[in-house]
Amino acid sequence: MNRQVVKNTVVTLDYSVTDPEGGLVDAGQEPLVYLHGGYDDIFPLIEEAVHEKRVGESVVVKMQPDDAFGEYDAELIQVESRKGFPEELQVGMQFEGIPDSDDDDDTLIYRVTEIADDKVVLDGNHPLAGMALVFTCTVTAVRPASAEEIAHGHIHDGEHEHEH
Repeated sequence: MNRQVVKNTVVTLDYSVTDPEGGLVDAGQEPLVYLHGGYDDIFPLIEEAVHEKRVGESVVVKMQPDDAFGEYDAELIQVESRKGFPEELQVGMQFEGIPDSDDDDDTLIYRVTEIADDKVVLDGNHPLAGMALVFTCTVTAVRPASAEEIAHGHIHDGEHEHEH
């Protein structure tokens, strides 16, 4: 049965992401599985591109930073005292934190980008912020979403069940 990608279907994509020069950003080791139909499970530009495609069809989506992980925000750089961090701190480690500039309680993932003497530099930007990306994907499976998945607005794959 050659199903089409339409609202309230669960779509499986084999994908890769490169920069505009063709440098590999994400090899897409694991397929991307999402609930199609405006549930914010995937970037809208990609969702638009695969809409009404069938299994085996491919799309290439060129995304500007605004369409992907956003522009780089210098305000999301924080310098903290070294003593608040674990002993075995390394560049690349990630910590959850609340941005100084925000009044709401949104937590961000901060990456350690530099360690100097008694200071640690943290970057709350997504590693791909500020980058234009080229997303190449092939539809490998399409199935109807369950009523529960539609009600919750995301897929349930059995392995990751959780309470609501």
